[in-house]
Amino acid sequence: MADTLASRLSRPGERVLVVDDLEFVDAETVAVLDAVRRRTKRPMIVTMNESSIYSMAQPAVLSPGPEARVHLNPLRYEQVNELLTDILGAPADADTTARILTKSAGNPRLVVRIAETASLSGLIVLRHGQWHMTGDTLWNEHLHGTVESLLEGLEPDELTGLQAMAIAGTTPLDVLQQVVHSDVLDRLEQRGLISVTEDLHNTVCASITPPVLADYFRGQRVLTSRRVLKSRITRALSGLPQESRIDLNSADSLMRVLAALRLERNSDDAATARHFHEQISVLERQRYERWDADRSVSNAVALLSVYWGSPIDASRIERVIAQTLTSEGESCDLLFLAFTKALWAIHKGKGLDSAAGVLRSFGKERPEWSAEAEAAELFLVASYDRMPENLDEIFARLDDRHPESGVISSIRGILELYRFNPSAALQAIQPPGGLRGIPGIEPFIRGMALFSSGRIEESIVFALDQRAEARRNLDQFGMVSNTYVAAQALTYRGYFDDAEYLMGSIFAMGRPGFLVASLHDAMLRLAGLRTATSAILPAATLATQARREAEDIGPLPGTARGVYELVAARPLIPAVFDGKAAKLIQRQLERGYILEAIYSALFFTCLLPGRKVLELLRQTLKEHPSSTSHDQLLAIAAAVVEDDHVMLGVLLEHYEPDVDFYQVRMLLRGAFKRYAFVDDTIGAAAMDRAYSMFATRFPSEDEPVAFSSGSYSPLTVREIEIAALAGHRSNPEIAEHLGISIRTVESHVSNALRKTGSPSRTALFDLVRDSSPFREKRLSE
Repeated sequence: MADTLASRLSRPGERVLVVDDLEFVDAETVAVLDAVRRRTKRPMIVTMNESSIYSMAQPAVLSPGPEARVHLNPLRYEQVNELLTDILGAPADADTTARILTKSAGNPRLVVRIAETASLSGLIVLRHGQWHMTGDTLWNEHLHGTVESLLEGLEPDELTGLQAMAIAGTTPLDVLQQVVHSDVLDRLEQRGLISVTEDLHNTVCASITPPVLADYFRGQRVLTSRRVLKSRITRALSGLPQESRIDLNSADSLMRVLAALRLERNSDDAATARHFHEQISVLERQRYERWDADRSVSNAVALLSVYWGSPIDASRIERVIAQTLTSEGESCDLLFLAFTKALWAIHKGKGLDSAAGVLRSFGKERPEWSAEAEAAELFLVASYDRMPENLDEIFARLDDRHPESGVISSIRGILELYRFNPSAALQAIQPPGGLRGIPGIEPFIRGMALFSSGRIEESIVFALDQRAEARRNLDQFGMVSNTYVAAQALTYRGYFDDAEYLMGSIFAMGRPGFLVASLHDAMLRLAGLRTATSAILPAATLATQARREAEDIGPLPGTARGVYELVAARPLIPAVFDGKAAKLIQRQLERGYILEAIYSALFFTCLLPGRKVLELLRQTLKEHPSSTSHDQLLAIAAAVVEDDHVMLGVLLEHYEPDVDFYQVRMLLRGAFKRYAFVDDTIGAAAMDRAYSMFATRFPSEDEPVAFSSGSYSPLTVREIEIAALAGHRSNPEIAEHLGISIRTVESHVSNALRKTGSPSRTALFDLVRDSSPFREKRLSE
């Protein structure tokens, strides 16, 4: 066997030996591999679990020591979503994907095993094209063998230590060492069975990984005395602080928050989400028990405020709403309770009239707070139906009745955002003292106002700092709302990778509470946009996990389906796309959602420029000016749609970078596509030159979002020929086959990738293999 393998590896050419899962290879095969490696001197790539690398019984094949060690990060949310779609034949919903990610800790094999066994056990079912959980667990008997294989070879004290950790959950390391000896913890960490994280308080915490192990140890199959062990752990953990307050200075630069964000990207989404939700679960349970013992309005408000942002327990919400004693309680708490009842009515599908009725009843019972109740009703009408035309008159009347109300100010701030008046939104949330506003909403208003007024960098810094504060305070409402702001601002600047990580960290936590559910949906659609545009054919994206009952029109960018569905439908005839986009924007304007209309029009104009959308954008910005004029972008877009290449050249030559810098690059790429889709080679070539000159003058690593070129190829015959070979041959092989230099091949491949916007050589091959020059060459052959 060694002779045969060595002779194959000794053949001319670049050859490498790859061994997957070395720890499962038998001793005889390891001996063969070791002999072949020494004889041929060929490089060998070996994969194994990290615990095997630290094992004392290291395989002989690694006796010289690894020449390089590469740590493979756990799968992230979007990768788990793709894997589930592949193995189950259909995507899972947001909660199922998040739960499988968390339980598997991003381990691909466990993702597959948990999904397959859950399907086999009926714990997930296929409904309306998506897999959904049927209960609150994924643990099933088919996972016992999988878990026990992970535990094979552990000592009794190590098994006991894992059982203790399963009971304790994520725990500060110094506290955990009181019940599990530090030597045991060290051995478990070396085996890769402990995840150690540092939270924002610089406290080092430890937990079992993958979390499916904890489910195993919490089951009934483990025969040791759980009662005594749990008592020990409870006593040791009783002194843990549950909540803390630490203020951070948020006056920092964009580079500081981006550097911190990119450092955070090296962390484990699953571990972070689990740690956060374990703490949220403790907080929710404590507040529910407090309410159950004393069903006062204040206790009900403390519990319901958790559900505004965190996963919903419908039975508890129904019970709290029905059984809370409302005869006593502060008026502001009673208003919060009424507002939550109204939001819950909408969430349950009872309609806007039912929700408004709750608030009207409260206003009649508490006349001194009727202005706040009317403002809350106004928020619901504006958010779920349309903006009122006489908004200024309404708020003037409400302010006269209760001029210092923080609730009225908060609601006015939100509605000013809807109608694209960021300065008024900021002014609304800065009253000189007064009553409390809607909890947690003011940072969201401030961040969105900074973003919509063109202060993009400020909005990124502010939103990311507020997100960190929300995570520190176990505030999932703040986590979701501020991540939405940051994601919108980051994508506007072209920082798609950072935005996608941020959104993925939210998706890993599962579907949030009912007040921020629309923001969660918006981020799912935003995360799917790049794939929807860049895929050669329509492709499934994370947007399929967004709620399908959402309308086509919404008050904030992305909270409705219209924009995403138009892009995903890929109407690549420019005139058709322009017409459909203009109709959608006109409907947004008719509903009074000016902010959504403007950012939809900006996106459509840059993605595939059209005269109708551009005219709507110009007119809307003229009627609703903000601190950002977009003058340079609008002028360049006008030159594009009017085919005025001379003016375009002048405008680009005199362009000075502004907040629309990324949009200008995207616009020039979209202009190239606009010509390409109608087979205008002269116009496409002119736009390609304009883009190249702009990219040379203002270099950037951020690739603009653009539609794929479909069946059109702006490539030369030579570039098509090389692209057709690039799908299955290396550059040296192509050079040898065509009799040209490797550098020339590299240049042609690079140009072809850039011109077509293809993400890889394989995608480039798929794009060009059916193009006219390539088809003619094959026919002639």
